[in-house]
Amino acid sequence: MAVGPKRPRFYFGVLITGFLVGGLLSALMKEFLPPSPTLSFFTYSVAPGLGPVPVNLLVVSFTLCPCGLNVSILSLIGVAVAYYAARSLF
Repeated sequence: MAVGPKRPRFYFGVLITGFLVGGLLSALMKEFLPPSPTLSFFTYSVAPGLGPVPVNLLVVSFTLCPCGLNVSILSLIGVAVAYYAARSLF
């Protein structure tokens, strides 16, 4: 088992924290900044997704709902800030 900040849970936690902070910053910017090129640049997001996936197991059949992720510049900045903050703490 790896020791130090190279644990998978560490990186997963940093990603989750960064995306949450970036999403919060993006929502705050959309709320409080007037329409401008800066607002459109920082809040532009790409939303890759996985559509409905049918699963047929002969006995049970179900469909997994669509899943997606909104990635914006502020989300990436949030991930970078969370990574540097976590590195300095650990």
